[in-house]
Amino acid sequence: MTQEAHDKLREEWEYISGPLREIISAKIGRARDEGDLSENAGYHAAKDEQGQNELRIRRLKQILDNAVVGGVDEDSDVAHPGSTVTIAYDGDPDDTDTFLLGSREIMALDDSVETQVYSPQSPVGAAVLGHREGDEVSYEAPNGRAIHITVLKIEGFTA
Repeated sequence: MTQEAHDKLREEWEYISGPLREIISAKIGRARDEGDLSENAGYHAAKDEQGQNELRIRRLKQILDNAVVGGVDEDSDVAHPGSTVTIAYDGDPDDTDTFLLGSREIMALDDSVETQVYSPQSPVGAAVLGHREGDEVSYEAPNGRAIHITVLKIEGFTA
């Protein structure tokens, strides 16, 4: 991932594992002070928020711990994480799909970007990874059917 994306994820992780965690804890404490917890909607809502926040903390920590940080090679003619790939299904130039080969977490950083994202570990992502424009590859769909595609275009991603 790019250094900028890594920095944004790190900032989010620092906020949600520090200040936000304390804010949620204070909400739980205030709700607990209101009395009977079995019928306390504020308490249950705060506990749900805490659970979601802890899940996000763990997810971001995993991403940051496993991230490979470096610039995207805009001139690369090989499909790699961070590139935008256009493919044609079964060699039909009219049946195409364009997507970012990367992490959905990166796309979550910028709500204005509406690019479809496929992980390099997804079937189609793994199929195109390392291939060049014009390469014909195939992958197995979840239903077991072989899908044949042609890599039409590879570009550096720009948000």
